[in-house]
Amino acid sequence: MIVFGYGQGLVMAPLSGAVLSTVKPAAAGSASGIYGKSAQIGNAAGVAAIGAVFFAIESLQSPRAGILASLVLFVTVIMICAAFQAWMRRVSARS
Repeated sequence: MIVFGYGQGLVMAPLSGAVLSTVKPAAAGSASGIYGKSAQIGNAAGVAAIGAVFFAIESLQSPRAGILASLVLFVTVIMICAAFQAWMRRVSARS
């Protein structure tokens, strides 16, 4: 939990700042609300997906296999997000 909490602190504040710094001041309130709601939905969907994979594999094989499958899914999603972020930076640098 310590690692997770520390990681959240390092990621979420700069992410919020980066997202909201691109919004016009007149739309800052609605942009903040949309960002917050999107983050909550994304977190809930991620927990649900990883939990579903864990329990599906765990019921078919073993808890160890469920943890491994969940970890593989988690790492895969993180890599996809990192690639998407790199792509977004390249596109925004060209504009």
